[in-house]
Amino acid sequence: MKLKTIKKKNSGRNNTGQVVVRHQGGEHKRFLRRIDFRRDKAVSAKVVAIEYDPNRTSDIALLHYTDGEKRYILSPIGLQIGDTVVAGKDVDINPGNALPLFAIPIGTIVHNIELTPGKGGQMARGAGTGAIVAAKEGEHVHLRLPSGEVRRVHGRSMATVGQVGNVNWKNEVIGTAGRKRRMGIRPSVRGVAQNPRSHPHGGGEGRSGIGMHTPKTYAGRPAVGKTRKPKKYSNKNILQRRKNKKR
Repeated sequence: MKLKTIKKKNSGRNNTGQVVVRHQGGEHKRFLRRIDFRRDKAVSAKVVAIEYDPNRTSDIALLHYTDGEKRYILSPIGLQIGDTVVAGKDVDINPGNALPLFAIPIGTIVHNIELTPGKGGQMARGAGTGAIVAAKEGEHVHLRLPSGEVRRVHGRSMATVGQVGNVNWKNEVIGTAGRKRRMGIRPSVRGVAQNPRSHPHGGGEGRSGIGMHTPKTYAGRPAVGKTRKPKKYSNKNILQRRKNKKR
Protein backbone atom coordinates (compact mmCIF):
# COMPACT_ATOMS: atom_id res chain seq x y z
CA MET A 1 0.00 0.00 0.00
CA LYS A 2 1.39 3.38 -1.04
CA LEU A 3 1.78 5.96 1.69
CA LYS A 4 1.80 8.90 -0.75
CA THR A 5 -0.28 9.62 -3.84
CA ILE A 6 -0.47 12.80 -5.93
CA LYS A 7 -3.43 14.94 -4.91
CA LYS A 8 -5.85 15.51 -7.76
CA LYS A 9 -6.81 19.13 -8.40
CA ASN A 10 -10.44 20.04 -9.01
CA SER A 11 -10.37 23.85 -8.50
CA GLY A 12 -13.79 23.76 -6.85
CA ARG A 13 -15.47 22.14 -9.86
CA ASN A 14 -17.81 19.16 -10.04
CA ASN A 15 -17.74 16.26 -12.51
CA THR A 16 -19.20 18.44 -15.29
CA GLY A 17 -16.57 21.17 -14.91
CA GLN A 18 -18.93 23.71 -13.32
CA VAL A 19 -17.62 25.80 -10.43
CA VAL A 20 -19.54 24.79 -7.30
CA VAL A 21 -17.10 26.27 -4.74
CA ARG A 22 -15.72 29.68 -5.61
CA HIS A 23 -12.29 31.12 -4.81
CA GLN A 24 -10.38 27.89 -5.37
CA GLY A 25 -7.64 27.14 -7.91
CA GLY A 26 -3.93 27.47 -8.64
CA GLU A 27 -2.88 25.09 -5.89
CA HIS A 28 0.73 23.94 -5.79
CA LYS A 29 1.33 20.29 -6.59
CA ARG A 30 1.32 18.18 -3.44
CA PHE A 31 1.10 14.62 -2.19
CA LEU A 32 -1.72 13.08 -0.16
CA ARG A 33 -0.39 11.15 2.83
CA ARG A 34 -2.46 8.12 3.79
CA ILE A 35 -3.10 8.47 7.53
CA ASP A 36 -4.02 5.50 9.73
CA PHE A 37 -7.08 6.80 11.59
CA ARG A 38 -8.35 3.34 12.54
CA ARG A 39 -5.28 2.23 14.55
CA ASP A 40 -6.36 -1.40 14.21
CA LYS A 41 -2.88 -2.95 14.00
CA ALA A 42 -1.96 -4.59 17.33
CA VAL A 43 1.78 -4.70 16.58
CA SER A 44 4.41 -2.44 18.11
CA ALA A 45 5.95 0.20 15.86
CA LYS A 46 8.90 2.56 16.05
CA VAL A 47 8.68 6.26 15.26
CA VAL A 48 11.31 7.00 12.62
CA ALA A 49 10.27 10.51 11.53
CA ILE A 50 8.04 13.48 12.40
CA GLU A 51 6.98 15.09 9.12
CA TYR A 52 5.08 18.11 7.83
CA ASP A 53 1.79 17.42 6.06
CA PRO A 54 0.44 20.18 3.76
CA ASN A 55 -3.06 18.66 3.87
CA ARG A 56 -3.68 19.15 7.60
CA THR A 57 -2.75 21.45 10.47
CA SER A 58 -0.99 18.82 12.59
CA ASP A 59 2.32 17.09 11.97
CA ILE A 60 2.40 13.37 11.20
CA ALA A 61 4.63 10.56 12.46
CA LEU A 62 6.01 7.78 10.27
CA LEU A 63 5.86 4.36 11.94
CA HIS A 64 7.87 1.27 11.06
CA TYR A 65 6.10 -1.83 12.40
CA THR A 66 8.02 -4.89 13.48
CA ASP A 67 6.44 -6.92 10.66
CA GLY A 68 7.83 -4.49 8.05
CA GLU A 69 4.72 -2.39 7.35
CA LYS A 70 4.87 1.41 7.37
CA ARG A 71 2.06 3.78 8.32
CA TYR A 72 1.45 7.44 9.11
CA ILE A 73 -0.37 8.60 12.26
CA LEU A 74 -1.13 12.01 13.74
CA SER A 75 1.76 13.19 15.89
CA PRO A 76 0.74 14.05 19.49
CA ILE A 77 2.63 16.25 21.93
CA GLY A 78 5.52 14.36 23.52
CA LEU A 79 5.99 11.81 20.74
CA GLN A 80 9.62 11.73 19.61
CA ILE A 81 11.75 9.90 17.07
CA GLY A 82 12.79 6.54 18.46
CA ASP A 83 9.68 6.05 20.63
CA THR A 84 7.61 2.87 20.41
CA VAL A 85 3.82 2.98 20.00
CA VAL A 86 1.27 0.20 19.99
CA ALA A 87 -2.51 -0.26 19.82
CA GLY A 88 -4.54 -2.63 21.98
CA LYS A 89 -6.65 -3.06 25.12
CA ASP A 90 -3.85 -3.53 27.67
CA VAL A 91 -1.18 -1.09 26.49
CA ASP A 92 0.39 1.70 28.51
CA ILE A 93 -1.16 5.17 28.66
CA ASN A 94 1.60 6.86 26.67
CA PRO A 95 1.33 9.50 23.89
CA GLY A 96 0.68 7.80 20.55
CA ASN A 97 -0.72 4.55 21.97
CA ALA A 98 -4.29 3.68 20.92
CA LEU A 99 -6.83 2.01 23.20
CA PRO A 100 -10.59 1.47 23.44
CA LEU A 101 -12.19 4.27 25.44
CA PHE A 102 -13.32 1.92 28.23
CA ALA A 103 -9.63 1.09 28.91
CA ILE A 104 -8.53 4.73 29.24
CA PRO A 105 -8.53 6.28 32.77
CA ILE A 106 -10.77 9.23 33.58
CA GLY A 107 -9.01 12.56 33.11
CA THR A 108 -6.81 11.41 30.24
CA ILE A 109 -6.52 13.62 27.14
CA VAL A 110 -7.20 11.73 23.91
CA HIS A 111 -7.49 12.51 20.20
CA ASN A 112 -8.45 10.78 16.94
CA ILE A 113 -11.65 9.45 18.52
CA GLU A 114 -14.03 7.09 16.75
CA LEU A 115 -17.74 7.90 16.77
CA THR A 116 -18.56 4.40 15.52
CA PRO A 117 -16.36 1.47 16.61
CA GLY A 118 -14.16 0.34 13.73
CA LYS A 119 -14.92 3.28 11.45
CA GLY A 120 -11.79 5.28 12.23
CA GLY A 121 -11.14 8.46 14.18
CA GLN A 122 -13.38 11.41 13.37
CA MET A 123 -13.08 13.78 16.35
CA ALA A 124 -10.17 15.82 17.75
CA ARG A 125 -7.81 15.52 14.77
CA GLY A 126 -6.73 19.15 14.28
CA ALA A 127 -3.55 20.73 15.62
CA GLY A 128 -3.66 21.36 19.37
CA THR A 129 -6.98 19.60 19.91
CA GLY A 130 -7.78 16.92 22.45
CA ALA A 131 -10.79 15.62 24.38
CA ILE A 132 -10.88 14.72 28.06
CA VAL A 133 -12.32 11.43 29.28
CA ALA A 134 -14.83 12.86 31.79
CA ALA A 135 -16.87 9.86 32.99
CA LYS A 136 -17.95 6.29 32.27
CA GLU A 137 -21.57 5.15 32.11
CA GLY A 138 -22.27 1.50 31.33
CA GLU A 139 -21.08 0.80 27.78
CA HIS A 140 -20.49 4.48 27.04
CA VAL A 141 -17.85 7.07 27.91
CA HIS A 142 -18.41 10.80 28.35
CA LEU A 143 -15.95 13.05 26.52
CA ARG A 144 -15.45 16.78 27.04
CA LEU A 145 -14.54 18.20 23.64
CA PRO A 146 -12.43 21.33 23.01
CA SER A 147 -15.61 23.32 22.30
CA GLY A 148 -16.95 22.56 25.80
CA GLU A 149 -19.49 20.06 24.51
CA VAL A 150 -19.88 16.82 26.45
CA ARG A 151 -20.62 13.88 24.17
CA ARG A 152 -21.37 10.23 24.86
CA VAL A 153 -19.33 7.72 22.82
CA HIS A 154 -19.35 3.92 22.88
CA GLY A 155 -16.62 2.41 25.06
CA ARG A 156 -15.39 0.12 22.25
CA SER A 157 -14.47 3.12 20.09
CA MET A 158 -10.72 3.57 19.70
CA ALA A 159 -8.90 6.73 20.73
CA THR A 160 -5.24 7.75 20.79
CA VAL A 161 -3.62 9.02 23.98
CA GLY A 162 -2.36 12.59 24.04
CA GLN A 163 -3.06 16.01 22.57
CA VAL A 164 -2.42 16.61 18.87
CA GLY A 165 0.86 18.42 18.34
CA ASN A 166 1.81 21.59 16.44
CA VAL A 167 -0.15 23.69 18.95
CA ASN A 168 1.24 27.00 17.66
CA TRP A 169 -0.28 26.46 14.22
CA LYS A 170 -3.04 29.00 15.01
CA ASN A 171 -0.39 31.71 15.51
CA GLU A 172 1.13 31.22 12.06
CA VAL A 173 1.07 34.26 9.76
CA ILE A 174 0.55 33.61 6.03
CA GLY A 175 2.69 36.64 5.19
CA THR A 176 2.21 37.10 1.46
CA ALA A 177 -0.58 36.98 -1.09
CA GLY A 178 1.50 34.63 -3.23
CA ARG A 179 1.60 32.00 -0.50
CA LYS A 180 -2.17 32.16 -0.26
CA ARG A 181 -2.41 31.51 -4.01
CA ARG A 182 -0.05 28.54 -3.76
CA MET A 183 -2.33 27.16 -1.05
CA GLY A 184 -5.10 27.09 -3.66
CA ILE A 185 -7.08 30.07 -2.35
CA ARG A 186 -8.03 32.68 -4.96
CA PRO A 187 -9.04 36.29 -4.20
CA SER A 188 -12.50 37.03 -2.80
CA VAL A 189 -14.10 40.32 -3.90
CA ARG A 190 -16.69 42.02 -1.68
CA GLY A 191 -20.22 42.09 -3.04
CA VAL A 192 -20.60 45.87 -2.54
CA ALA A 193 -17.51 46.40 -4.73
CA GLN A 194 -19.09 44.60 -7.70
CA ASN A 195 -21.61 45.78 -10.26
CA PRO A 196 -25.32 44.99 -9.78
CA ARG A 197 -25.33 42.31 -12.50
CA SER A 198 -22.64 40.32 -10.70
CA HIS A 199 -23.90 40.54 -7.11
CA PRO A 200 -27.11 41.60 -5.29
CA HIS A 201 -25.05 43.97 -3.11
CA GLY A 202 -23.49 45.74 -6.09
CA GLY A 203 -24.27 49.10 -7.64
CA GLY A 204 -25.17 52.42 -6.06
CA GLU A 205 -23.68 55.88 -6.31
CA GLY A 206 -20.40 56.26 -4.47
CA ARG A 207 -19.61 54.12 -1.47
CA SER A 208 -22.75 52.24 -0.46
CA GLY A 209 -23.72 49.59 2.03
CA ILE A 210 -25.63 46.41 1.39
CA GLY A 211 -28.93 48.29 1.09
CA MET A 212 -31.28 45.41 1.82
CA HIS A 213 -32.85 43.84 4.87
CA THR A 214 -31.16 40.44 4.49
CA PRO A 215 -27.60 40.12 3.09
CA LYS A 216 -27.43 37.84 0.07
CA THR A 217 -24.90 35.56 -1.55
CA TYR A 218 -23.82 36.15 -5.16
CA ALA A 219 -26.68 33.83 -6.21
CA GLY A 220 -29.32 35.73 -4.21
CA ARG A 221 -29.63 33.24 -1.33
CA PRO A 222 -29.68 34.46 2.31
CA ALA A 223 -26.14 34.84 3.67
CA VAL A 224 -26.89 35.18 7.41
CA GLY A 225 -28.84 33.14 9.92
CA LYS A 226 -29.39 29.40 9.84
CA THR A 227 -28.73 28.18 6.32
CA ARG A 228 -28.51 24.42 6.87
CA LYS A 229 -30.50 21.74 8.64
CA PRO A 230 -29.13 20.49 11.99
CA LYS A 231 -27.93 16.90 12.27
CA LYS A 232 -30.64 15.61 14.58
CA TYR A 233 -29.43 12.02 14.48
CA SER A 234 -26.47 12.86 16.74
CA ASN A 235 -28.39 14.98 19.26
CA LYS A 236 -29.15 11.99 21.52
CA ASN A 237 -25.44 11.59 22.31
CA ILE A 238 -24.86 15.25 23.22
CA LEU A 239 -25.11 15.56 27.00
CA GLN A 240 -24.06 19.22 27.23
CA ARG A 241 -24.06 21.78 24.44
CA ARG A 242 -20.92 23.66 23.55
CA LYS A 243 -20.41 27.06 25.07
CA ASN A 244 -21.02 29.97 22.72
CA LYS A 245 -18.02 32.27 22.55
CA LYS A 246 -18.65 35.88 23.55
CA ARG A 247 -18.10 38.29 20.70
